[in-house]
Amino acid sequence: MTKNVLILGASGRFGRSAATAFEQAGWSVCRFHRGQDDLLQAATGMDVIVNGWNPQYPDWARLVPGLHQEVISAAEASGATVIVPGNVYVFGAETSLPWGPDSPHQARNPLGRIRIEMEQAYRSSKAQVILLRAGDFLDTEASGNWFDAILTARLAKGRFSYPGKATIPHAWAYLPDLARAAVQLAERRSDLPRYLDVPFAGYDLSGQALLAALNSILLKPAQLKQMSWLPLQLAKPFWPLGRCLLEMRYLWDTPHRLDAGRLQELLPEFLGTPVAEALKHCVPRELQKPE
Repeated sequence: MTKNVLILGASGRFGRSAATAFEQAGWSVCRFHRGQDDLLQAATGMDVIVNGWNPQYPDWARLVPGLHQEVISAAEASGATVIVPGNVYVFGAETSLPWGPDSPHQARNPLGRIRIEMEQAYRSSKAQVILLRAGDFLDTEASGNWFDAILTARLAKGRFSYPGKATIPHAWAYLPDLARAAVQLAERRSDLPRYLDVPFAGYDLSGQALLAALNSILLKPAQLKQMSWLPLQLAKPFWPLGRCLLEMRYLWDTPHRLDAGRLQELLPEFLGTPVAEALKHCVPRELQKPE
């Protein structure tokens, strides 16, 4: 029997990886074209909706509530299960480790509050929802995220730029692994509760540990250099995105890791990719040691 999935934001990081993973698992994948397709119509007959929509930070307050309400309405009308990529913004700096499904949502900053309210909307809906929560992404192509735009942007010059305390753990998720987990949870959806919060532990790596993993595959080892936040501070008055990046700076100075227990319970045979192997797909091939 054909299994149908609708991907929202299929050109974005999570949506792109999810579309690939569902196709590899034999699902019929429909990529939604915003501004062209009708969501209620597109959701009809779908088993799963993957919500990969993610506006730019400065647009969150204006767009996030409405976009997610559209998805909730489409899921309630069609009966489709929604998979939402969650993040760690809801916890705030004071939440004790590890961050898991029962950890309190204590964020007080604007972006964190928006995510708390968004998750509450899904929790209060009638749709079946799988919230798959992860840290920062390790992507297989340059997509303007922290890893490729900042940390590894100058690897060719032997520089690894780190924006926070390099000795504390930081949560990372290799996108192909995260997308595989989404597929496997989707295939178990009939056995799952109506609302499910699933942390994806991925890798909890300090800056030093991430650099060591990188250097194990690099032809020319890199040195850790502390990223300066001064340019963002100077640009803050006239650059809205810069203000938002500064708002989230605390995550680079706050030790955090996600609890792997629930995912292991639901998908006991799931195996993540070893970090060095994942990194081979995340940095340019010409910078790596020959195989």
